[in-house]
Amino acid sequence: MTTRTVRHRRDTAHRIAGFTLLELLVVMVIIGLLAGYVGPKFFAHIGKAEVKTARAQLDSLEKALDAYRLDVGSYPTTEQGLASLVTAPGDVPQWKGPYLKKGVPEDPWHHPYQYKAPGEHGEFDLLSLGKDGQPGGTGEAEDIVNW
Repeated sequence: MTTRTVRHRRDTAHRIAGFTLLELLVVMVIIGLLAGYVGPKFFAHIGKAEVKTARAQLDSLEKALDAYRLDVGSYPTTEQGLASLVTAPGDVPQWKGPYLKKGVPEDPWHHPYQYKAPGEHGEFDLLSLGKDGQPGGTGEAEDIVNW
């Protein structure tokens, strides 16, 4: 083999082994476009999952409140609150709880669930104020209620 042939093979191997700056930029642009398209759709699903979680937790709290009422004869008062599902109120001798295994959960946005008994819409009102933590709202900020 001649010196020229060896040098040509070495130069060709060097060019094949790496990427050019232009190729790297094209790949980065493609990844950026995909992230821009997929990212918002992914985060929209997270919001829907949080709403579903809040609805499931409300259902679980309603069942625990019903069990409390079966034992005690009435729902906890607003003052006793949801804490009475975990620890016995001092003036309730019929309490046979705890009615929740892990304590009273916060809603998926880390706000406490609102409880009022007697309620304006039924025997008790139970709600989450949604993502914004404020009454009312739309979308993820909409209140999630038991009525």
